[in-house]
Amino acid sequence: MRAALWFIGLFGIAVAVALFVGNNQGTVTLFWPPYRIDLSLNMVLLLLFAAFVLCHAALRGLSVLTQLPRQARRWREQQKERAMHHALLDALSHLQAGRFLRARKSALAALSLQESLPDVPHGRHLRATAHMVAAEGSHALQDTPQREIHLAQVLECAPLDGSAVEQETREGAQMRSARWALDDRDALLALERLAALPQGAARRTLALRIKLKAARLARHTAPALETARMLAKHRAFSPAASASIVRGLLLELLHETRDTAHLQQFWLDLDPEERAMPEIAIPAARQLVRLGGDRSQARAWLLPVWEYATARLDGLNDGQMQTLVLALQDCLDGLDSQWLARIEAASRANPREPRLQYLAGMACVQRQLWGKAHQLLSQSAPQLPAGPLRVHAWQQLARMAEHRGDSEAAAAAWKQAALAQ
Repeated sequence: MRAALWFIGLFGIAVAVALFVGNNQGTVTLFWPPYRIDLSLNMVLLLLFAAFVLCHAALRGLSVLTQLPRQARRWREQQKERAMHHALLDALSHLQAGRFLRARKSALAALSLQESLPDVPHGRHLRATAHMVAAEGSHALQDTPQREIHLAQVLECAPLDGSAVEQETREGAQMRSARWALDDRDALLALERLAALPQGAARRTLALRIKLKAARLARHTAPALETARMLAKHRAFSPAASASIVRGLLLELLHETRDTAHLQQFWLDLDPEERAMPEIAIPAARQLVRLGGDRSQARAWLLPVWEYATARLDGLNDGQMQTLVLALQDCLDGLDSQWLARIEAASRANPREPRLQYLAGMACVQRQLWGKAHQLLSQSAPQLPAGPLRVHAWQQLARMAEHRGDSEAAAAAWKQAALAQ
């Protein structure tokens, strides 16, 4: 439609010009004494138009001639800029391919070209990127002095009060520097560099991962545990991996407790799901008994695990079930009637489970029910696997036989205890 309108317009102009030129009788007379020159108006208009075109072409040619030095300079700068970008791309490619020496050389070449182009767009960002590639290559080449020099240049090119892109570049450089310190096994320096990050950047998954590794390397268990929990909330690991990491840190923190007050505070800081973990509750209860804490409180910590274990005997593996029985055995002093009823009910409900029979027998020993204790221990001792439970069962039977004055039964029980070790 637009082209049709243009054609119609051109035809109209052509018709108007033809009508004007064909019927134009006007003349233009020039007096130049003693001469007189008569020209038609059409010729005058044609000459004026030709003069205008000639002057315009002359001015355009003169402008192009005067712009030649500037265009030549711009062309040279453009070639240098292209060479700079090409060198930077080569540096990145070499870095990804593991050619660290070539990557650093290409980055330095890009920097030298950038110095001759002070007005290049995004010059500071390009310079910071080139220094970052050079620092990464120096770190891979274990050239720590050069790495720190290039890192300082990156931070100088990306100030705190710079643009959003410069701030992102600075944060990335700080995270990478923390990772370099972690590779050098300098956990304190890594934590120091992470602490210099803004609050928002410090809570990113990458920063939290580095912080977790640095805290574990520095043996800062409490900060490592807090970081691991944050990563678990962010789903940085799989559920199984998160649970394993948190569980390991909790056990480390548990082993570092040296008094009952710290141990009780540790227990209060746990989540309900963590308190129900057999891997946490059982060592915590045994640690409380080892530190001379309240046995009833230790039994209260073990109650959720006990209920889970007695409801499903296959819920705990053999090692966990054995440690649970040992932990409850350590807490038998001052055993109340409720716990005694729980243990007896579990042994009656599972008569083929020797570990529950053993625990019920030890509970009867604590309550001085000698006859019932002898019956339960005699039944469970031969069925228990070799280990501490079987040794304790035969040792207790030997003591009970000595108390009765049955030396032969005591000697046989001591012999079985020695064989079970």
